[in-house]
Amino acid sequence: MDNDTNKLIEQRREKVKKIKDQGGNPYANDFVPTIKASEIHERFADKSAEELLEIDETFSLAGRMTALRDFGNMVFADLRDATMRIQLVASKKIIGPELLKEIKKKWDIGDIVGVTGKVVKTRTGELSIHIREARLLTKSLRPLPEKWHGLTDVETRYRQRYVDLIMNPDVKNVFISRSAIIRRIRQFFMERDFTEVETPMMHPIPGGALARPFETYHNTLEMPLFLRVAPELYLKRLLVGGFDRVFEINRSFRNEGMSVRHNPEFTMLEFYQAYATYTDHMVMVEKLIRDLAKTLHGKLSIPYGDAVIDYEKPFARMTMEEAVLKFNPGLKAEQLRDVPTLQAFAKELAIKTEPIWGWGKLLTEIYEETTEKQLIQPTYIYHHPTENSPLARKKEEDEEVTDRWELIVCGREIANAFSELNDPDDQRERFEKQMEAKAAGDHEAQPFDADYIRALEYGMPPAAGCGIGIDRLVMLLMDQASIRDVILFPHLRQET
Repeated sequence: MDNDTNKLIEQRREKVKKIKDQGGNPYANDFVPTIKASEIHERFADKSAEELLEIDETFSLAGRMTALRDFGNMVFADLRDATMRIQLVASKKIIGPELLKEIKKKWDIGDIVGVTGKVVKTRTGELSIHIREARLLTKSLRPLPEKWHGLTDVETRYRQRYVDLIMNPDVKNVFISRSAIIRRIRQFFMERDFTEVETPMMHPIPGGALARPFETYHNTLEMPLFLRVAPELYLKRLLVGGFDRVFEINRSFRNEGMSVRHNPEFTMLEFYQAYATYTDHMVMVEKLIRDLAKTLHGKLSIPYGDAVIDYEKPFARMTMEEAVLKFNPGLKAEQLRDVPTLQAFAKELAIKTEPIWGWGKLLTEIYEETTEKQLIQPTYIYHHPTENSPLARKKEEDEEVTDRWELIVCGREIANAFSELNDPDDQRERFEKQMEAKAAGDHEAQPFDADYIRALEYGMPPAAGCGIGIDRLVMLLMDQASIRDVILFPHLRQET
């Protein structure tokens, strides 16, 4: 903190002391606003100055003062409440010299104030509140960032989100839209007879995704626990128990790298439906995203970065092998399952490989390196290799791949779904192969979950399941470049 800021804080502390010494309360909690700034604008924006003079009604508003302009016998200020900005007008003739002096001398930009007054329009035509009464409600000790430059440092914006929200109203709109997206998702699934459920966040076995978990310890039970990497295996236990349609909007945690697409704590939607297939969920997810786009924007062509994403057209569909061939003309179809060929091709791409990898893992790495980022318009990539799809049902005509898809938009995975594997013996073998991979050094391999095998042995109905990253979905629908722009308090390195 620089010396100028320290001086301003000390000056404001002195004002707090004087207010208290004079019997005032700089942190009062007995003012009740009767209206929001947005309601004032909605009701009176179209009225003329003369029409407003005829309205004999006062209104009480509260919010943060973001500007103060002194014109001698009059003061103009900007008040921003939870909805928007409105101008305040204080005149010596109406409120008297003492209150006007208090506003000038004791109020600072950043203070939270409460005012009561009449709605007017100034000579410039700006809708305003002409103050009759005014009170300081909360004294701000720290000055806000300088008006013209605002808060622009990205790390400071993320670390001090409270200041970011004050200075950058558009940021708040993103999070209001995020809330609307989650609310509409709930409505979408409830309208389709899905039951919302809650499953544990602490797991004895970190299953449901290929990811490295966070570990903790329960003192009473004397056992390690893991923050969930996904709710999948618990939700599928509910299918065994007789729930045919369930969904959960959940917090998940993965102890992995951080990027514009990854935060260690994130929000997922997962839903599971008995007697459905992965192709049924292609149709459902397409409907969901169109519904969200229409709800938020009233249209189905939405900009993201330099692209315009068209959600109206049917989403494209390609197998992973078809996609790799399309963007890698040096490969031929007959080479896609040949391990030596794929190893050599991966080496040319500087992909670090492991000797234990089969063709499926090699092909997936090549796909992620060369193909995924080029898929801008919504595209389903399906028939993922069985080798790295340990929970998905094998394709009956070709057991080397699974009935699984990922939805890619703007080069990023938005959703992952598959027809569920409900053969307990097949699932046991898959877990065993994952354990071999873990023993060979794969920290993200799926651990063996004996209780989940036991649940499958009771019989899980044929089903399909899907997971959608809420954070990435909000990024996409709100044209935000980084996941940190859609998470209120993203994780950062410790402040020094």
